Amino acid sequence: MNLHGQPPLSSPHAHAILKPGRERSVQNRHPWVFSGAIQSVLGKPQAGDIIALQDAEGQTIGTAFYNPHSQIRLRLLTFGPEPIPPDFLEARLRTAAALRSHLLSRGTTAVRLVHAEGDGLPGLVVDQYDSVLVVQFHTLGMTRLRGRIVELLQQLFNPTAIVERSPAMKEEGVSASSGVLSGQVPAHLVIVEHGVRSSVNVVEGQKTGLFLDQRDNRRRIASLVAASGGGQLLNCFSYTGGFSLHAALQGATTTSIETSVSAQALAQENFVLNGLDPAIHRFETADVFDWLHRCHERYDIVVLDPPAFVKHRTHLDKGARAYKDINRLGLRLLNVGGLLLTCSCSGHVDWTLFQQILYAAAREAGRTVQVIGRYGQPSDHPFSLYHPEGEYLKTFLLRVAD
Repeated sequence: MNLHGQPPLSSPHAHAILKPGRERSVQNRHPWVFSGAIQSVLGKPQAGDIIALQDAEGQTIGTAFYNPHSQIRLRLLTFGPEPIPPDFLEARLRTAAALRSHLLSRGTTAVRLVHAEGDGLPGLVVDQYDSVLVVQFHTLGMTRLRGRIVELLQQLFNPTAIVERSPAMKEEGVSASSGVLSGQVPAHLVIVEHGVRSSVNVVEGQKTGLFLDQRDNRRRIASLVAASGGGQLLNCFSYTGGFSLHAALQGATTTSIETSVSAQALAQENFVLNGLDPAIHRFETADVFDWLHRCHERYDIVVLDPPAFVKHRTHLDKGARAYKDINRLGLRLLNVGGLLLTCSCSGHVDWTLFQQILYAAAREAGRTVQVIGRYGQPSDHPFSLYHPEGEYLKTFLLRVAD
């Protein structure tokens, strides 16, 4: 922010007042205040401004982004009576970077530097791919701070380029925005993950270029393949082949199913980049559901990492059926003793519901299934204990007993 006075977007004379009895969630440090909890807003703040939040007794209990167009009317930046400090953004960015330093020191050059509410910066995501930073703005307030955020990222990390890959956020009133904000992106951007090299397209690839939240699971699959001495692996929704690549390096024969032609091409390039011959592996460009319905082969390991089937609570029933169907089809293809690594990145699907879905899938597949492990998102994707909605990634490792 600036060196003197108030941070940008601050409306020092504006504040929101909660209805009586609605202050408990804020006192419990939950960062969201919904429209129904607000009694009034005084001072005529603009959408995206930073304003004070008061309880019904007039006591200031926090500072927040204000957006009158969103059901989440306020997103808390600080808690308590103190005003937001001018160096707020810089301090939070430094703290977030320090949390990730252990990853970068272990030979991994791609990490999530900022994970929105998990780092006290609601609506801001920053991913590092070697010397390139990719940012996403998910809230109107953070979008209005774009210029200052880019300036700070340049000062703190000295990247060769900063790229924006922001999706449209209809409820926030934010349009999709993408492009290079500063510097120049290398023609061939290569990152290292647990010693494995991968090319990343940060300008046109999915999300910010790579699914960094699956880093630990990719290493987990590599370890399982190494322990078994190889085998046949089926990787569904394979994108640029991360799970397949890590498994193939440990001796597995892999089949990768992906709808994107460009992603499959990049997957094969990544095999070559790591000294593997893609010709002895399969890369099928197809709809995963259709392909699985036609498949009658058997595999030792199946990986299911689909996109979020439940992006809104109103889609829960339809999305749950999709998760059940894809897992039923995956379980059907496993050898006895085979393993299924299955994931949900839908925030609206909690651990209990996901396990219930897997139970139904196993019953319909007619397989006896053991739960070997349950895994969440990696340490560079933290979530606040006060904000359980931030725990979005759920992974089960299942074994087919018969």
